[in-house]
Amino acid sequence: MKSPLSKDYGHGIHLVDAQYQRRGLAALYLVLEGNQVAFIDTGTARSLPGVLDVLKTLGIPVESVAYVIPTHVHLDHAGGAGAMIQAFPNARLVVHPRGARHLVDPGKLIAGVAQVYGPEETARSFGAIVPIPVERVIEAPDLFSLSLGGRELIFLDTPGHARHHFCIWDKQSGSMFTGDTFGLSYREFDTDKGAFIFPTTTPVQFEPDALHASIDRIKDHHPRQILLTHYGRVTEIARLARDLHELIDAFVEMAFKAKNAGGDRHTLLIQGQRDILLARLQKHGCLLDATQIDALLAGDYELNAQGIGVWLDRQSTQ
Repeated sequence: MKSPLSKDYGHGIHLVDAQYQRRGLAALYLVLEGNQVAFIDTGTARSLPGVLDVLKTLGIPVESVAYVIPTHVHLDHAGGAGAMIQAFPNARLVVHPRGARHLVDPGKLIAGVAQVYGPEETARSFGAIVPIPVERVIEAPDLFSLSLGGRELIFLDTPGHARHHFCIWDKQSGSMFTGDTFGLSYREFDTDKGAFIFPTTTPVQFEPDALHASIDRIKDHHPRQILLTHYGRVTEIARLARDLHELIDAFVEMAFKAKNAGGDRHTLLIQGQRDILLARLQKHGCLLDATQIDALLAGDYELNAQGIGVWLDRQSTQ
């Protein structure tokens, strides 16, 4: 029996749709080796019932979950971590050292997210953010190694999207779990030319130079596949890395133009992104019209503009 929320990628890896905002927007990954399970990224607290359903469908008891691993502490990736730790009695949280304190005591994290989304939308989208007992937390610095039923997972510090971001290298399957560092690729934009990808520059730690370096570090491991939180599996790694580098540079150039143009900078940053991405999607052979594309990307336009704006403000103080 299969769950409609999951997809089997082989090697014990299952995509699970996080049911965040819409289907096909955010994923988490179940990795099974022997009698141990790790979840890489968590979705939100509202994702937990679907996760439990997938475990039940696969015949995996909750006691088999050994690790809960958010790639970073943004709430579409880590908002469900506390609920998972409560639901899985043997699980420990594995988190970037810069992010651990925010999941042990999530008050500042919740307040920061509420500043971006507003308190009502934060509660609606993410549900209850549950603190995690410090004794169940493992901090994973660069090159930290974890054994999942004898299967080695290596953690790579990959800033650029966020300073509290790592990616997870699974050499056994040739898979790199990249959270948001290797960008976003929605399946609605796939064409006969392959996947379409673009960077995410959400608040508040967008750093272009660091992001370029992290993308190269991922590519230099020569993964067979990259497993994105947004969304699913991509395989044309060299081309997609090149596309990301080009778009990061295009966003930076656009941002400085918006900064010097006068007028409403935030509106200019939204429009600038939109112009860049619509042109690239058209070149990619996307058959969706602008209205359909805008509906899929509206949230990204807004959050990316906020992140680029924070980065621009930092440039003026350095």
